[in-house]
Amino acid sequence: MREIVTVQVGSFANFIGSHFWNFQDEMLGLAADPYGDPVFKIQSLNMDVIYRTGETHQGTTSYTPRLLSIDFQGSLGSVSSKGTLYSEGSNEPSEVVTWAGHVSTHASELQNKNLFLQSLYQEEQDVALTNGNNGEAKDSQHEIQDTDIVRCLDEGVQFWTDFSKVHYHPQSLYEVNGLWMDVKQFDNYGIGRDVFMENLRGEEICDKLRFFVEECDHIQGFQFIVDDSGGFSPLAADFLESVSDEYTNTPVLLYAVRGPSSHMSLSSRKQTVVRDLHDAVSFSRLSSFCKMIVPVGLPSLSRSKTSTFLNIKDENPYHCSAVYAAALHSTSLPFRMEPLGPTADLSDVFGAVDVNGFVQMLAGQSRQNMVAILDVAMPSPCLSGKQDKQSLLRNLQPLTPEVAEDVDDLQAVESMIVHGAIGSGGHRLSVSEVKNAIHGAYECATTRPMFCHLSAARCPLPIPLLFPSIFGNLVGQHGELLGSPILGSSSRGSLDVHSIPMAARMRSSRAIMPFLENRLANLHKFGIERGCPGTELLRSWGFGKDELEDMGETLSKMVRAVDPHSDISSDSD
Repeated sequence: MREIVTVQVGSFANFIGSHFWNFQDEMLGLAADPYGDPVFKIQSLNMDVIYRTGETHQGTTSYTPRLLSIDFQGSLGSVSSKGTLYSEGSNEPSEVVTWAGHVSTHASELQNKNLFLQSLYQEEQDVALTNGNNGEAKDSQHEIQDTDIVRCLDEGVQFWTDFSKVHYHPQSLYEVNGLWMDVKQFDNYGIGRDVFMENLRGEEICDKLRFFVEECDHIQGFQFIVDDSGGFSPLAADFLESVSDEYTNTPVLLYAVRGPSSHMSLSSRKQTVVRDLHDAVSFSRLSSFCKMIVPVGLPSLSRSKTSTFLNIKDENPYHCSAVYAAALHSTSLPFRMEPLGPTADLSDVFGAVDVNGFVQMLAGQSRQNMVAILDVAMPSPCLSGKQDKQSLLRNLQPLTPEVAEDVDDLQAVESMIVHGAIGSGGHRLSVSEVKNAIHGAYECATTRPMFCHLSAARCPLPIPLLFPSIFGNLVGQHGELLGSPILGSSSRGSLDVHSIPMAARMRSSRAIMPFLENRLANLHKFGIERGCPGTELLRSWGFGKDELEDMGETLSKMVRAVDPHSDISSDSD
């Protein structure tokens, strides 16, 4: 077994994670459905890599994500941090009295279940009634329809649990309590600086992670998804430092994600300085404790080329997180592919690689660049014909911000995953056909990477009922791109689109230079140079001159790794 433990830190990271695990749950359901599409019944994709088998207190077998989720207290909405599979302890006060003084009780207001969670509860009650009546099913008096659930979610999602259909182990959910502040105030590095170390939180979080690691046979790596736009970034950095000390030889692949609210225009220079310094400090610290870091989160997803066939509302994290989760699902597929022998049939999957091999491939080449760019084509275009082959490379657009376009880089290294590819006539291509199509596309391309690793799978991305209605009217039922729009609605959802072909690419390229240079320049301009405006702010965050110079050197090394002749790197030195 080559297990992966996933860690989600912060609100937007958990929005992405909720969609990610919904995709996995949908795949499991389709694979188990005797009447389901055979393309999802792939034995060569091992879900045990990211899931664990356990047993509830009642002796029932459970299959839950190998996951640790960290978020604010109250962020779970109406869902208990103990999960739904395991019996909960009583909330009644203890009868044992050890304190004779005054006692006051502070209880948060219970959140109401939305329509989807009500439907889940209704299903569980129906199952219990069926079991209690010797298998005779009883119809619910008020059955909730799928159309009602889709409409409910499209109209408003408050918590990431509002659209999560996955059962979680009690060790998976950790709420950071005792902060006593509004989420909007938890918006910079300094405000979360001591959160991990206070009130034994660090020990509690590490114990929860240890629970999942110790039951692994041979862990291949950690997948961290971190909301790095505010106070969760220092918490994640401190946690990562602890992880790197305890699990020295286990690689960490880190996605530094940002929601749409983190890119809002700021009204004052002071706010701009705070945000620019946060970005520089956050990125420098997080990158110090992982093998590869992938920045994810565009200022406006709706206006990007990524959304050519999508209708996104930037202000809605339920929308944006769905796109980023789809890309992360794609990039994670090679980690759970079963390695195939030289004579194996290539009909289902190709290009298995583990986390360490993936990191070494992109970051361990001569350039030693640990910052990767994530591109996606959603949905992926048809791959038949010369023009169609070229359209895939054109349609791959970055989800990483501040990336240069049309960069000719002879030392670029790429890893591409294509799954559920469609050919002319709407038929699904075999893995061999995908290999030939991608090879042909690169042969015709004007610029090519030094090396490209390809992974492919026949199964497309399944669209769960809880996926937002973000597809445009040129997207067909199976993700095929139509020649003319479907009349009646500009947005289509899970009731209209059942699956889509996907292509994602991770690349080590000089195109990341603007992202790196901006953080290095801002750290020097606002935090290190004599008389700079951020000195007192950084001191209040707990950073002295030596620590800032170390951060500057860390960022300078990243710039030099990508471009040894960079002017900004030389100036910083």
